[in-house]
Amino acid sequence: MSLDPATVRRIASLARIRVEEAEVATLQNELNGILAWIEQLNEVNVDGVTPLTGGAQMALKLREDVVTDGGYPDQVLGNAPDRIGDFYAVPKVVE
Repeated sequence: MSLDPATVRRIASLARIRVEEAEVATLQNELNGILAWIEQLNEVNVDGVTPLTGGAQMALKLREDVVTDGGYPDQVLGNAPDRIGDFYAVPKVVE
């Protein structure tokens, strides 16, 4: 499938994109390249492949909700510019 300049202008109009006359040929080549990729994908044999309409059909793998990190505040706060105990110290932002 190949797009002509009139179709490119129509697509630009529908997409609400202003295309200068000098840009039509470049855009036409780019869109024709995209359509060539799509035609190449149509050649892939998908017999026996179950269609997937979204990720909602897959079950997520669950893990235990346990703490696997922490317990070393000195390392966490090692690069803090200022700290008070085991907490970051920040300037007051509300007066």
